[in-house]
Amino acid sequence: MGLNILRKESLDRYLGADKKFVKTMTAKDLMAIGIGAVIGTGIFILPGTVAAESAGPGVTLSFFLSAIVCALAAMCYAEFSSALPVAGSAYSYGNIVFGEFFGWLLGWALVLEYMLAVATVSTGWAAYFNSLIGSFGLHLPTALSGPFDPAHGTYVNIVAVVIVLLIALMLAHGMQSSMRINDFAVVLKLAIILIFIGVGLFFIKPSNYHPFMPFHLKGVIHGATLGFFAYLGFDVVSSSAAEVKNPKKNMPIGIIGTLVVATILYMGVAAVLTGMVKYTKLNVANPVAHALQLVNHGWLADLLSIGALVGMLTMMISIIYSSSRLVYAIGRDGLLPSKLAQFDEKHHSPQIALWVVSIIVAVMGGLVPLDELTSLVNIGTLFAFTLVSFGIIPLRHRKDIGNRGGFKVPLYPVLPILSGLACLGMMTQLSKITYIGAGIWFAIGIIIYFAYGYRHSKLNKER
Repeated sequence: MGLNILRKESLDRYLGADKKFVKTMTAKDLMAIGIGAVIGTGIFILPGTVAAESAGPGVTLSFFLSAIVCALAAMCYAEFSSALPVAGSAYSYGNIVFGEFFGWLLGWALVLEYMLAVATVSTGWAAYFNSLIGSFGLHLPTALSGPFDPAHGTYVNIVAVVIVLLIALMLAHGMQSSMRINDFAVVLKLAIILIFIGVGLFFIKPSNYHPFMPFHLKGVIHGATLGFFAYLGFDVVSSSAAEVKNPKKNMPIGIIGTLVVATILYMGVAAVLTGMVKYTKLNVANPVAHALQLVNHGWLADLLSIGALVGMLTMMISIIYSSSRLVYAIGRDGLLPSKLAQFDEKHHSPQIALWVVSIIVAVMGGLVPLDELTSLVNIGTLFAFTLVSFGIIPLRHRKDIGNRGGFKVPLYPVLPILSGLACLGMMTQLSKITYIGAGIWFAIGIIIYFAYGYRHSKLNKER
């Protein structure tokens, strides 16, 4: 009998396996996870750099265009999470509509995306934290302040390791208490962003908006391709589907609501920032703090540092949580060791998956220089977006999957096809080195699938 790599999972088996999760999450919790993942330090940096280098004050339009492209993918995710309320996000969707091999590739791409994203943010968080304690005259020993690089005297980035393990400890205690902390942190972060917008409005000079599109429409569109990557992260919401009350209603609200809030905030910060300071002066490391110092509001610049720390914290909480559900789902199907799907009844969570993910991320953040690898996060996301977008077509043809009363992408099949093509277009913006890195990662994944996953798959054992 030949290989059958396109064998498909059944929705009923997934729903049965995921019954162990307690459904406690509301649309508000989902939006907190989504906003936690999407709004990080980028909101304090990207509007300034995109304005200076690509779009001028037209950066506001750039973020709007980015949001439209993202909204197409968001609607496709919303339909999938409404029709298939299971753990594992795009990995599980791929298994059901495309077959096991494509599901595995999606899962493998997302493992890379999530783990690299958190490891990178943990090192950013450590840098902010070290500079914050430095302002009080406190300094960590050099050996504990950077990745393993004996030539420069650094051996481990201890702050990056500790923050990841503390988040894992919090998530291990269960979702309800974790969501309360995450919700509070997201509200605090949003309050700081809104304070900046509110204060900045008083310092806008209309002359700074002229010319509005100094790099013409081409610059605005180029800015939109950069801005697109600012919104990546809303897809983590779909990982929570197995733990959500009334997923048909709440999943679409969580996914699309996240994108709406993120768009308003990015456009708001961009509009105020380019009104406060001429766009030509915004090509600095921290443009929002720079703008506030120019108008003598240094106290608010300090508050933004706290906002940046909180922003990165909520992003790490959201993505470590989503990663653990993804790894649980792959273990549930037998494509990785089934121990990863072991469920802790007391805390209602897959503890082994959570700790495996967290320890790998802590080691990466603490020991590995990640600067060259961060662009791989984007290719993993875009690969998932592309397959989820085109996947709406086979999903609609499945008579065994009902989505009565659930969200459906409008203007089918035009919008799903447009979404997939837009994501492929965004992939053309990535560098050659990103494709080489992704090729190596996928090659490793394919070897693991054929050497281990195919034989140990639950689908293989059923035949």
